[in-house]
Amino acid sequence: MKLQVGFTTIPFPPARQVIVDAGRNGIRWHVTQALLEIDVTTARRFIREHKAATGESFSFTAFFIACLAHAIDENKHLHAYRNWRNQLILFEQVDVATLIETTVDQVSLSHVVRAANKKTFREVHQEIRTIQATPAKSEQKSELLDIAPYLPAFVRGLFYWALFKNPHWLKQIAGTVVVTSVGMFGKGGGWGFGFLPMHTLGITVGGIAEKPGVVEGRIEIREYLCVTVSMDHDIIDGAPAARFVQRLKELVESGYGLDNHQ
Repeated sequence: MKLQVGFTTIPFPPARQVIVDAGRNGIRWHVTQALLEIDVTTARRFIREHKAATGESFSFTAFFIACLAHAIDENKHLHAYRNWRNQLILFEQVDVATLIETTVDQVSLSHVVRAANKKTFREVHQEIRTIQATPAKSEQKSELLDIAPYLPAFVRGLFYWALFKNPHWLKQIAGTVVVTSVGMFGKGGGWGFGFLPMHTLGITVGGIAEKPGVVEGRIEIREYLCVTVSMDHDIIDGAPAARFVQRLKELVESGYGLDNHQ
């Protein structure tokens, strides 16, 4: 037998078992996808100018979350959950779950920005920066999440079954909408296709590309953000989805909340 060389064996991270479970759960939903290009030139210019003037680096993810939460606030069906009685629960608070990389090449921390529709951009920004600096302050760092990977598969299955039957519990554990930002780890445009492990609505924020755009009849170079919107079609129909997408684009392209960042 020839000796195998040139490789390294490392343990499979227990925390990734939760990701495996999420993927398995996500297969059950009837998900539709929408690919968007959103002009973020105004927002990006403001963020760059603010950093040049003050030295403070604003979180683009925080800006996007603030816009998203406001858009959902105008149509609560976008983040509704269905309970065991086959009723839709429409929440007043938009709780946005987002993944925050606190350690390079490790499993990202899932943090929920509670009532993001009631917070300013500055408040969301400060919350994300705090969790990046001190992950232990995230309420998602719970003993339940720590022990979940070590439980037998059938026990985890029972937990998920009960979770999906109780929207209020699901909201407490996972929020009401999820945002995954992958574009910050690379350069150039490009979409990412996520899955919906628990939520009715999920957003994957991809890369940013420079390309010609038409502004007041002129052609100029603009910055376009690639965004993938994933929706559970069992709950969200095409018409409200289209209105939501249009409103989200309007908010992001106008730089919503950035001029009131204090």
